[in-house]
Amino acid sequence: MRVHLAGAVAARVGDEMSGPALLLAGLALTGTAVEASSLLAASAVAAALGGPALGALLDRSDRPGRLLAGALAGYAAGLVLIAGALGRLPFSVILAVAVVTGLVGPALSGGWTAQLPRAVGGGEDLDRANALDAMTFGVAGLAGPVVAGGAAEVLGASAAVVLSAVLVALALPAAWMLPARTAGVRGPRPAPTGAAPARVMRVIAGRPALARATLTSIVSAVAQGMVTVCVPLLGARFLGGAGQGAMLLSCAAATALAATAVLARFPRALPPETVMGASALVLAASSALALWPHPAALVAAFLLAGVGEGPQLAALFAIRHREAPDGLRSRVFTTGASLKITGFALGAAVTGPVASWSLPGALVVATGVSVLAAMVSPAVRYTRRACVRVRAAVGR
Repeated sequence: MRVHLAGAVAARVGDEMSGPALLLAGLALTGTAVEASSLLAASAVAAALGGPALGALLDRSDRPGRLLAGALAGYAAGLVLIAGALGRLPFSVILAVAVVTGLVGPALSGGWTAQLPRAVGGGEDLDRANALDAMTFGVAGLAGPVVAGGAAEVLGASAAVVLSAVLVALALPAAWMLPARTAGVRGPRPAPTGAAPARVMRVIAGRPALARATLTSIVSAVAQGMVTVCVPLLGARFLGGAGQGAMLLSCAAATALAATAVLARFPRALPPETVMGASALVLAASSALALWPHPAALVAAFLLAGVGEGPQLAALFAIRHREAPDGLRSRVFTTGASLKITGFALGAAVTGPVASWSLPGALVVATGVSVLAAMVSPAVRYTRRACVRVRAAVGR
């Protein structure tokens, strides 16, 4: 478990650093939020394809840790290539490299978390371990943007991208040492099937709690992508520089870490489904507060955002661990991570032009999307019940 957490922290700090670093690098190179957001979106959009494939390989691997190590190496190498190409190759080529790099992005999130049951010892509580694993995202979110912003200010945006790759690479030994399939908790190995992605989506859609949690997380990720694109612009307008804006993400990460620590202390205080919906409302309130044109309000908004982000992630992991079949666990996690990353990429891509035209307008849209995320669970539940009633009526 200690190896699992140590590797997760290193990999995820590098991952959390890479997003702001790419955004700052794109902004420094092109001078426009549109192309800067497209670089961030390109690194994320390919996850929709890479996640399910990576999950299938992890589910069938006797040593999933070694496969994760290879994925981390590929991700780090891609970041180094992007940093070296900035300003030297056409921007379209850099975007293509970012897309290829993004294919293994889910390894740093869902792929790693899916191995948690094997890393937990027989006397440890999976619920507590799940909350601790979610806290690694808080630690990463706290450190990553700070290091990205500081490195960009001191060394340049390209150097910040390289540093994020180095941090991802530091997780390689921990990934290599993760337990084999025969160690710890062992689930049935899935039979190979050409329709694996469709099978996983049927599992996600067929389990109501998992479907609602997945959809809520995707819509929330769209809103988070929108807010992330606004961060450098908010920093330039209110904090004295685009690099300073990255510090706002660390404010959110600090409260996310604190809120998740409380959840780890009382893992069964609230049902995870309740936490998912309430967190989306908190995120809506935070982006609305960011509309107030004052630095103090801006900091308060991102502190509030963390209160929503941390518990929502822990609740999502709890639902996935509870609902995912053992033989499809990695695929459920990596597919869910892929869908979230794709939602984030969509939000980032859409917001670039909107934020260039009106920064408050982009924040208003992000607020509305977060409210929509809070409404997903009741809407899905109501729709499912209505369908049951219609089928019953037709049967009569």
